[in-house]
Amino acid sequence: MPTDQLKLPNYGGQALIEGVLMRGSRFVAAAFRAPDGQIITHTEELEAIYKSGIRKIPFLRGLLLLWDALGLGMRFLTISANIQVKEDNEKLEGAPLWGTIIFSLGLGISLFFLLPAAIGHWSESLLSINGWISNIFEGLIRLLLVVGYIWGVGKIPDIARVFAYHGAEHKTINAFEAGAELTPEIVGKYSLEHPRCGTAFLLTLIILSIIVFSLFGPMDIISRLLSRLLLLPLLAGAAYEYIRFTANHMDSPLVRLMVIPNLSLQHLTTRQPDAQMLEVAIMAFKTMLAKEQNEPMIVP
Repeated sequence: MPTDQLKLPNYGGQALIEGVLMRGSRFVAAAFRAPDGQIITHTEELEAIYKSGIRKIPFLRGLLLLWDALGLGMRFLTISANIQVKEDNEKLEGAPLWGTIIFSLGLGISLFFLLPAAIGHWSESLLSINGWISNIFEGLIRLLLVVGYIWGVGKIPDIARVFAYHGAEHKTINAFEAGAELTPEIVGKYSLEHPRCGTAFLLTLIILSIIVFSLFGPMDIISRLLSRLLLLPLLAGAAYEYIRFTANHMDSPLVRLMVIPNLSLQHLTTRQPDAQMLEVAIMAFKTMLAKEQNEPMIVP
């Protein structure tokens, strides 16, 4: 089947260390640039969650798919790291892998949700403002922390290379969706932006949190922190549905206007890739595509 006729409703990508991961509707493939210059590929069949009826349940599907994507990304990130240093006997798997995911997730929630909530609460007495305004102040702090963090880590050379691979992934998917031939020369001409990017999800989650939490009014510190924790899964599910909706309606002028902030933030998490990075992204996508073509497609 020609690639311009193949429908892959759920594919997406992710930048890895010297590599790119591409997820289709039932298979995931990654391509890595080894130290000797060779491109190494790795493929897996996706877990049952991607084929089950859960993926049709709004809000719930987002939470489950996002959780599985964390594990998927960490596992392939470990494979990538092992290829770079050739230490196959030091793989991160099982309990250590999930322990790392839970620790990283907890650290992110503490830094970007609980810390701003605590600062917002303290601002009520320090700045003599009411609870409604402190909620908005909390949201602005959260937004500044996220944007500042992304901007800051992007200055690290190794992270900048990851962001360049991220750009290569976006360009490859954009070229495929346009029906273009997947070569580095052609793919390199396409945009760094893509509406289904994880960066778009993150910004949407932050904006939703600002809107929802600003409606809560005054709270004691314990209630404030608990409300942020308990509502975070619901907000994450809502952010996923928003990204899903906008990505499927990009032909609408209103939707294209709505996603401008999300696309703009992607300029912080992408860099212009070189030809070798584009080769890796194209190889990852073609490997995933070949697996999807060799099996009967699942109708969403």
